[in-house]
Formats: sequence, C-alpha cells, structure tokens
Amino acid sequence: MTTLATKTDDWFRRASAALLSQVPCRPGCSDCCIGLFPITRLDGRLLQVGLAQLPKDQRERTTARAARQVAALEAAFPRLKSRSSIDDWSDADIDEVVNAFHHIPCPALEENGLCSLYAHRPLACRSMGIPARQGATINGACGVQTFVPIARLSAALEAEEQELAKREAVELAALPDVAAHGEEILLPYGFLPYSECLDTQEAACDGPGERNFLKSPETATNRT
Repeated sequence: MTTLATKTDDWFRRASAALLSQVPCRPGCSDCCIGLFPITRLDGRLLQVGLAQLPKDQRERTTARAARQVAALEAAFPRLKSRSSIDDWSDADIDEVVNAFHHIPCPALEENGLCSLYAHRPLACRSMGIPARQGATINGACGVQTFVPIARLSAALEAEEQELAKREAVELAALPDVAAHGEEILLPYGFLPYSECLDTQEAACDGPGERNFLKSPETATNRT
C-alpha cells in the first residue's frame, strides 16, 4: 500500500473519530460502491497491485466484470474507444456518462457486499463517508447518510485533507504514463491491465487501435 493511501486511511479514522463516529460506513454497506466515478492513474496502479494478489479465479471474475462495463461504456460513448482518459471532458460530459451508468456496481464488489480489493481501493473510496462542506452547507456523503453529524471537522483536519489532495497531484504529475495518457479514467478502466493509446499513429502502439500494457512500479491490504 502506498504512503499516500496509508495517510488517507489515517486521516479518515481521525476525521470519523472527530465526528463522534457518526459516519455510517460499516462492512457490508455498499451504497457508495454502486455507480460510476472517475479515478486517477495512481488509483489504477494500486488496483493492479491488488488484482495481482487475488486468487486466479477471483481475479479473472473481477476483470471480466470490468471488461463488460468498459464494452458497455464504449458502445454508449464511442470517444472512449480511442482514448480512455477523461481529462479533456467537460463537467457536463462526465456527469452525462456518470448518470447513464449510475446503476453499475464496482467490479470489485462481491455478492456479500464486501470489496475484494479493499486494501488497494482508490483514494476516493478511502475518504468516502465524511460529510462534504460547501460553504456553510454540510452535505451527506452518500444515500445512506441521511443526516450529518452535529460535530464538524476541525480546521486542521480540513487543511490536512487539502494537503493530501496536493500530494496526490504531485505524485500524479510524476507518473511517466500521465503525460501520454492523462490523469483521470473511469473506474472500470482501472481494473484492466492496459490503457488506450492516445494516438493510433504513435510509435508506441503496435498498430491502429492497439492498447499498451502498463507496468506498475509498485509491488506492494474493509473499514471497521
């Protein structure tokens, strides 16, 4: 597990405690595991490390679910066939695809409601559950969180959350594949061991429309 992932987990534990443990996240609660959302290449690398550690049959089941979702996404939004990155998509475009696929479960979600890649889940999943503040308004983080705690995060915890976001941006910028392939992708793409070539004429591609395998530099474990 990366240092950034560990720090995010630690931040969540302290933030949850500061909210008097009124955050409803529990093993088996999977409301936030349903629906499409963007992840980063850092998240994709971490997912790949976790997938490599799964038993073969479970890994194949998970990647097959992801592949089916990617096929459905590309059928509905053909621009994803030539480039999986959504860096240049407008907010409205991202909202459209997210709303169209709001019903799909994360490929790692098992029938028992648990995540098969919990220790290697994306950063967004690690901080999910803490109510979001927009100005003077506090919003529930998910459909299960129908009320928000009376307690509020301290300025120090909010500042630490911002620092974690800055560190994520720095680590993303340092990834060699980001310059060529972009920072953000839709969740199911993170489970596939390859990324789209951005330019079908690029020398790195084996041919038109071919996909290149990404090698993770990491060889790198449910929330209670």
